[in-house]
Amino acid sequence: MFAVLLAAALSSPPADLAAVGIVASRDASRSVVLLRSGGRTRVVSVGENAFGGRVTAIRADAVAMEFEGRSVDLRLSGDSVRAAAPAPAAGDPGAHVLTRRDVERRIGEEAPRILAETTLVPAVDAGRVAGFTLTRVPENSLLTEAGLRAGDVLTQVNDTPIDSMATLIGLWPKLQGESTLTAVVLRNGQPVSLTVSLR
Repeated sequence: MFAVLLAAALSSPPADLAAVGIVASRDASRSVVLLRSGGRTRVVSVGENAFGGRVTAIRADAVAMEFEGRSVDLRLSGDSVRAAAPAPAAGDPGAHVLTRRDVERRIGEEAPRILAETTLVPAVDAGRVAGFTLTRVPENSLLTEAGLRAGDVLTQVNDTPIDSMATLIGLWPKLQGESTLTAVVLRNGQPVSLTVSLR
């Protein structure tokens, strides 16, 4: 009897296991998922083990895991309707003004949540990366306050085309001294310019 209970426990995922973030890639072997259980978070690729199971597939909205031959799908946690972006400044539908001090404070507070809850999928045009689709954006975050929405395709930041994840990540140090940040996104197929002025 004890052996049966132990085998059942070993073949089941932990009760609090959750997929809290996914970075999807065109090359499935480069996709990763952030899994959380027992207060610990692991970044795992397909074929790797975590929390007693093995990751067998990563999709934009879920991860498949195997626990002793039993397949389990984990959907991204926190999938809820996102709040609409706040109203922009009068006269310019894509303009927002934020204080640098407030932005720095909020980045410190929100960075773990933004990294865990934002999902980017490469947008490919004619065989090359032409931007990244934001399939998930954490509500009430700096990203939504800047005007970004789930479904936007980020194509450019401060005149730099976003053609790879390395380009996107490499922008961060270059943008820290800027007083104006401008992103171009495709929203419902139409280009929209989003501007954040830091004062």
